[in-house]
Amino acid sequence: MAQEDHIYDLIGVGIGPFNLSLAALLDEIDEVSSVFFEQKEKFDWHPGMLIEGTKLQVPFLADLVTMADPTNKHSFLNYISKNDRMYQFYFLQRLDIPRREYNDYCQWVSERLSSCQFASRVSTIRHVREEETYFEVVVENLQSNETHVYKTRHIVMGTGSVPVMPKSFQNLPEQDVFHTADYIPNKDRCRTAESVTVVGSGQSAAETFRELLKEQRECGFRLDWITRSPSFESMEESKLSLEHFSPDYVKYFYQLPQKDKDEIFANQGLYYKGISNHTIEDIYNLLYEYSIGEDELNVGLQVLSEVQGIEEKSDGTGYLLDCFHWQKKESFQHESEVVITATGYKPYVPEFIYYLSDFLQWDDEGRYKVEADYRLKKKEDVNNEIYVHSGISHTHGVGSTNLGLAVHRNKVIINHLLGREVYKMPEKSIFQSFDIE
Repeated sequence: MAQEDHIYDLIGVGIGPFNLSLAALLDEIDEVSSVFFEQKEKFDWHPGMLIEGTKLQVPFLADLVTMADPTNKHSFLNYISKNDRMYQFYFLQRLDIPRREYNDYCQWVSERLSSCQFASRVSTIRHVREEETYFEVVVENLQSNETHVYKTRHIVMGTGSVPVMPKSFQNLPEQDVFHTADYIPNKDRCRTAESVTVVGSGQSAAETFRELLKEQRECGFRLDWITRSPSFESMEESKLSLEHFSPDYVKYFYQLPQKDKDEIFANQGLYYKGISNHTIEDIYNLLYEYSIGEDELNVGLQVLSEVQGIEEKSDGTGYLLDCFHWQKKESFQHESEVVITATGYKPYVPEFIYYLSDFLQWDDEGRYKVEADYRLKKKEDVNNEIYVHSGISHTHGVGSTNLGLAVHRNKVIINHLLGREVYKMPEKSIFQSFDIE
C-alpha cells in the first residue's frame, strides 16, 4: 500500500457535474491543491438515458463554470469553439442543448483536468489527529489493483444518486425488468418484446415512453404506461416558479425549522418531478398522428393506478403486475413481457462515510446535518471540513440537485475554503421575495 506524504487541501469523492464544476473552477486557483477520484473509467452522466432528442432541462449557461466566471477556459462556449461548432450552435438558436452534448462537454472538461482521476475507488476515510489533523483517504486503482493512501485537510463529497427499485421488482431477470437508468443497454430487448410497460410518471418515464412510442408501430409491441398519479402532470416551468432554483430561495429555505422544511419539500414535486411541457406535447402529437385511420391504438395510458407487486407468469412468457386503482378501490392485473420502472433515485451514501459516524452529526431521520455553506456539521471543533453536494434536499431544498445551482454552491465552497471572497455573491438574484424584507 503506497502512502503519499503530501497533504492536499481538498480531495473530492466522485466526479459528477457538481464535483467536476468544482475541479474546473479550482483549476484556475493555484493556491489550492486538489485531487478528485471517481470509480468509473470516465465521466458518464446517466448513460442509460442519453436518448437522442432529449434536452438538458437548464440553459447551457448552467455549464460547469460560466455562472462564476464567463471567461473560464472550461466553459461550454469554449468547448463549442474548440470543436469548430460555433456557427452550427449560433444557427441552432437555442438555450437548451442536447443531453448527449452536455455529457460530451463534461467529458471534454474532465479530460483536460489533471486533478480528475478515474477508475479510482475511495474505500475508506478516517480522521487522523496528529500535530496537524487531517483526513486519510484510501483509494483503490481499479486498473492496476494498487492501493494508495492520500492525506487531505478537507473533503468534498459528490457521490450523486442511485436508482430506486421497489423490493418486489428486485431479483427478477434484468433484461426483462429494469429501471429507466438502464434503458439504453436494454433498448434492443424492448424492440423484440410482445409487450412493454413503463411504470411511473416523471420525466424519465415520459422520455422512455416517447422513445418506445416512436418504435411501437414498426416493432409491433403492445405499449402501456401506468402511474399512480391522478394524471401525467406537467412540470411547473413558468419563469417566476423557476426562481425557486435560485440562491435566494436556498437561503430562505435553509433558515426554516426542519419540520417545516420537510413538509414544504414534500409538496414541491412538480418543480422537479413532473414532465416537461415539450415532452408531453411530443407524446400527444405522436398519439394523435398514430390514431389517424386506426380503429384502436395498441397503446394504453393508465392513471390513478398503483403497481403493488409483480410476479413471473407460470408459462415464463412475461409478468403479471398487481395493480390497485386507488380512487375506485379496485384491484386488477396487467400483463407485460418487459417492465421498465421509473421509480426515481435516492442519494448515494457510501459505506465509508459511516467510519466517520462519531465525527459527524446526524438528525433523527438518519440524515446528514448540514451547515448553510454545505459543510457537514461535526461533533468536535477541528479545522477539517467535509463539504457535500448530494443528500441535502432536506436542508437546502428543491434546487439541491439542479444543475443551475451547481456553480453557486461551488462558489460558496471555494470562498469558505480560502477564507475570503474569491467569488462575489449576489445580494439578490431574483425579482420576487420569499422572506419578509
